[in-house]
Amino acid sequence: MGIPSSSFAERRRYAILAFLVAACGDGSANSQPGWPQWAQSAQHAGSLRVTGQALDTIDLDFAYDPFVSAEFAGSSSSLGVHYMTPLTDGDAMFMEVKSGAYSASTYSTQDWGIVRFEWVHGAFAQQWQATADWKAVGGTGDFWEPVFHGALANGFLYVPGARGTILKLDEGSGAVVVRITPDATWDDNTYVVSPITADASGRLYFTVLRLPPPGVAVVRPPDDAAESNGSDGWTAAMPSVFYGSDALDSFLVAVDPHDETQIVSMRAIVPDAPKSAAPCLTSFSGGQLPWPPSADATPPVSACGTQRVAINAAPAVAPDGTIYVVTRSHFNSRYAYLVAVQPDLTPKWDASLRDRFTDGCGVPRSLGGQLEPNGAPGGCAVGAPYGVDPATNRHGGGRVLDDSSASPVVAPDGSVFYGAHTSYNHSQGHLMHFSAAGSYLDAYPFGWDSTPAIYTHDGTYSVVTKDNRYGDMGSYCSDPTYCPTDRDASDPDDPEAYFVTQLSPGLKVEWQTKATNQQSCTRGDGGVVTCVSDHPHSFEWCVNAPAIDAVGTVYASSEDGWLYAIAQGGAVRDKILQQHPAGGAYTPAALGPDGKVYSQSSGHLFVVGR
Repeated sequence: MGIPSSSFAERRRYAILAFLVAACGDGSANSQPGWPQWAQSAQHAGSLRVTGQALDTIDLDFAYDPFVSAEFAGSSSSLGVHYMTPLTDGDAMFMEVKSGAYSASTYSTQDWGIVRFEWVHGAFAQQWQATADWKAVGGTGDFWEPVFHGALANGFLYVPGARGTILKLDEGSGAVVVRITPDATWDDNTYVVSPITADASGRLYFTVLRLPPPGVAVVRPPDDAAESNGSDGWTAAMPSVFYGSDALDSFLVAVDPHDETQIVSMRAIVPDAPKSAAPCLTSFSGGQLPWPPSADATPPVSACGTQRVAINAAPAVAPDGTIYVVTRSHFNSRYAYLVAVQPDLTPKWDASLRDRFTDGCGVPRSLGGQLEPNGAPGGCAVGAPYGVDPATNRHGGGRVLDDSSASPVVAPDGSVFYGAHTSYNHSQGHLMHFSAAGSYLDAYPFGWDSTPAIYTHDGTYSVVTKDNRYGDMGSYCSDPTYCPTDRDASDPDDPEAYFVTQLSPGLKVEWQTKATNQQSCTRGDGGVVTCVSDHPHSFEWCVNAPAIDAVGTVYASSEDGWLYAIAQGGAVRDKILQQHPAGGAYTPAALGPDGKVYSQSSGHLFVVGR
């Protein structure tokens, strides 16, 4: 099918039509009418052409994580866990469930499985529960708990398994139909580390990480240890094990509907990345604050480590078959890439996330900056070069943290968005925007742990994301002497506040919804809600992948425990209290084919409708 005209407007309309067919189903046997995977579609559009129901009634409250109290205690400040999106198909819904035992030192003592519920006679009834042999890599000393995430495709449910395999389950019974094994030589130190993505043809994609056997040690170099989010975005008392040794390799795996596999090493796919032993710039030390220590200072270097896939980042697939994957150097989150792969798993292009931003030291608020010049509280050192990241004295770049669940999003015009981390803007990160050819276009100054959703309308589209202006983070470091954590006092022109923001394709704000609730509320016996006013700046939005319905209503959860429906223009249509969360893990939202809304809080799944 050819493009009918060379006009830009018609090309855009054609691209949006192709996007809608790929994202929402084309009526074929492989199209899914519900929410079959992370962010609904292979493009991660996060939208479904149904009208969401009113948030009147909680139809299901299912506790899938029995370890919430221990997990919260282990992190000291938050619920550091990533959870699966509920998958919906007709009257059926599939969700992860955890068992086993909890250990702060290793996530591998837990067990992960899947439970199926079905809407029967006006209520959800559990149909079956199955346990997988997949294990999460790492422990609390490394990063937040990685996600166990399956996908519905080809009439089956696929979930991660051990040793880099996936399990093909019968939807009706939960029985294992077959274990799909990409490489028989992979051992127990090989992990599926991404959600499974399914394209419109039923082809599956996921990423795999291979680590050395326990006891094989390579000393980990310091990586930004003085910055406000710690060395890799995660602050914990446990020592790191995962980063104590270099990764051996990582892979992109493709599986066709007949269970035939293809694999490719990411080292072959990202030829422009530094090699494992190459010297990579780190950051200045805490003893050199304020940063940069001089106008021409250069931070120290250490070995980069193997360029490998990012944990939790689901591959995205464009309507033309291009596959998008995110990678990083194992020892250094600042050397990261958005990678485009051809459908035959050969390289297409790779785009570095480094040296992309000029909104650092001394840039005024009117131009998007947040760091005052010349030694002002929370700002850069006297004489700092204009626009640099103070930690490196270079232009800012997107960091890929293994704590994050951000995944690439393919827009209707073929461009790609990815939410990367940056520390020097109060750890808000940046939502980065690349063309379909790999050219860097622009960025919006929030992106941390967020997969934005796409609202297609009126011959164009909008991008919807959480937009948190954190109040408990230093501006660029963790030392309160130089980077005060009271943002309202140190940065009154950009105070603590929390938004859901809709952006144009060029990342201009179309509307914002500001969080205004200042009360912690709980639901007691008989459904009675009691509240205490204890959050003067409100609560952060803790949705890491919002859901959008056919009329543009945005569904998002907040750390206050409420689920919100936000109409186009930014007005809150309605809301419902789920429960007050323990630290507010970042969780996704989803929609069912009947418009019911699926949300999560403190290890509980809530299904809400009229």
